[in-house]
Amino acid sequence: MSEDLNSRVAALQAQWSTSPAKMLIGGQWRESQSGETFTTENPATGKILSQVAAAGEADINDAVAAARKAFESGPWPKMKPDQRAKLLLDLADLIEKNGDELALIETLDVGRPIQFSRMIDVAGSVGQLRYNAGWATKLTGETHEVSAPGEWLSYVLREPIGVCAQIVPWNFPLVMAVGKLAPALAAGCTVVLKPAEQTPLSTLRLGQLIQEAGIPDGVVNIVTGLGRTAGAALASHMDIDKVAFTGSTQTGRAIIDASKTNFKRVQLELGGKSPTFIFADADLSKAIPAAAMGIFFNAGQVCAAGSRLFVAEEVADQVLEGVAGMAKMLKVGNTLNTDTVIGPLVSNIQLERVTGYVQSGQSEGAEVLVGGKRKEGDEYAGGYYVEPTVLVETKASMKVRKEEIFGPVLCAARFSADEDVEQLAAYGNETEFGLAASIYTNDITKAHKLARRLKAGSVRINGSPGVDPALPLGGYKASGWGRENGKSGIEAYTELKSVTVGLG
Repeated sequence: MSEDLNSRVAALQAQWSTSPAKMLIGGQWRESQSGETFTTENPATGKILSQVAAAGEADINDAVAAARKAFESGPWPKMKPDQRAKLLLDLADLIEKNGDELALIETLDVGRPIQFSRMIDVAGSVGQLRYNAGWATKLTGETHEVSAPGEWLSYVLREPIGVCAQIVPWNFPLVMAVGKLAPALAAGCTVVLKPAEQTPLSTLRLGQLIQEAGIPDGVVNIVTGLGRTAGAALASHMDIDKVAFTGSTQTGRAIIDASKTNFKRVQLELGGKSPTFIFADADLSKAIPAAAMGIFFNAGQVCAAGSRLFVAEEVADQVLEGVAGMAKMLKVGNTLNTDTVIGPLVSNIQLERVTGYVQSGQSEGAEVLVGGKRKEGDEYAGGYYVEPTVLVETKASMKVRKEEIFGPVLCAARFSADEDVEQLAAYGNETEFGLAASIYTNDITKAHKLARRLKAGSVRINGSPGVDPALPLGGYKASGWGRENGKSGIEAYTELKSVTVGLG
């Protein structure tokens, strides 16, 4: 770690230790009305990083009121689409300009290696804003011919849905906050944004850049607090028109229940247990590293992680040996070193959850091919590091095959040459989730047939471009409702209104 990086880390930690971080409500930075705070920690060391204002119901009410005022009577509803687009582009430029600082904040708060904070969080946020800025001027209505007697002019308007609550998870706080904000703002909505209590710091810095970009007061409000208080108050609030949430399926169900108060629109991107299929004819030089990074990237804390591996018997030993070799080779350690590939889990709770699943798998008959334990040694002292893990001989009935672990644990199984596409699809669809899937084969007919039969929102064949703002993101079954990104992502922040005029 360079001396310059050391000094920047020290400066940030000194800033956060001076006073609790405040919330952004109606253009003002303020403490919670109760004066309550909560702490965040650096997952790489287990040490306290900051104190942050803990929003209560009164703070949520103020934030929603500010967003409502901005939507109904502020400058935002009168703003032309090209003006909204310019503000989004200005914000993208500011994120890019402050990218090193934002990446460092994300690394300290989340535990993501610095190289990926730059590549994923900063660059991804800039891409989301620039992509969605283009949609601000391209949302259109339609005209229709109706069949009723007489002469009519009938058209459909697409209008902003209103005040939106957006609740983002702890694994990618900056890019997911921007990924939700960008289409909502491009469509003309206003927002109350709540980051996860584990990782609020990059979102708060984003709020400062939102102000610097000139987005009017109240259009974006950022409230920090616990899910069971601030999040629950947002989800059930009578003056919220839509809630968009990314996180666990369990919390998603609670948000659905809370939405009943006023039939608010709900958009959910939830858990996953995504399968990867590697056939005997696959290019293993690509398939093996892809399968490894598909589960080990971000320490497996990815909703679409390829956590189940189904590999053809003919190449299974080679594939499993290759993935296990990468698990041993990938650098786990100091998140501020540019050669680190795998950082810590976000918290001790998550560490205990992941290691508990490994123990459960072993008790049910799975074998640990590599990993499976907490990382030991001075370099990992205090941090929540776990070894990249491969479990073999897993069965569909095992908890590790059915439930989302959200850690670097790959559950592997073999399939034989006589098992057809229908049987393989059944393996892929055996869980309640349906978020993503990957297929590696040189038989393009087989690949397309399997892709059609898999109940998953995204299917990647022989590689993945990552999350692209142009491609719809979301899942089948318990993996969520609706889609983010692309045209469907921005249209999800609009309502349709039919207007019919009698022309005599």
